[in-house]
Amino acid sequence: MFTGIIAEIGAITALEKRGDWVMTLAASKALLDSLSLGASVACSGVCLTVIAHDVNTFTVQASAETLSKTTLGAWQVGTPVNLERALRMGDELGGHIVSGHVDGLARVVDRKAEGDSVRFRFEVPAAFASFLAPKGSVTLDGISLTVNEVEGNVFGVNIIPHTQTATTMGAKQVGDVLNFEIDVIARYVGRMLDQKGGL
Repeated sequence: MFTGIIAEIGAITALEKRGDWVMTLAASKALLDSLSLGASVACSGVCLTVIAHDVNTFTVQASAETLSKTTLGAWQVGTPVNLERALRMGDELGGHIVSGHVDGLARVVDRKAEGDSVRFRFEVPAAFASFLAPKGSVTLDGISLTVNEVEGNVFGVNIIPHTQTATTMGAKQVGDVLNFEIDVIARYVGRMLDQKGGL
């Protein structure tokens, strides 16, 4: 489990496309010192398992299923990646509960400055519209964000200057796609309503 509070931006340093893709990422010493084989790391919102690491990098593996449901299939050497180490018992829950299990892709449909912040609007598949709510939580590329407004399957978020520089969000433009995870509470409430035929 994760919180959606990005620790740092890493980058792909090597990519091997054989069956499952094997990706090596550069990261800080602080993050690498906390890793062990089998550890979970959220890479732009995708929970991946560490299969090797050294003093400068760590390596993860992504299955065909993961590649088909996320942005990972478009990653290349040099691609910047939001990184978060798995939550430890007793850690501060600064964002919201994030599983690292991506539901689909969100596409940027609008970006405009609002003061020092940037207002983004994202479109997600229509099947996810009922899981979005104003003031609810959503995860985009691993970042815990608060939904400002919802219109069908389009929602808006406000990105403050810190988030623009501490994550990859500041570089996103109209047409870009991001990994999208619905709030875990909304997921289970939706499942319960489906089983009961709604309220």
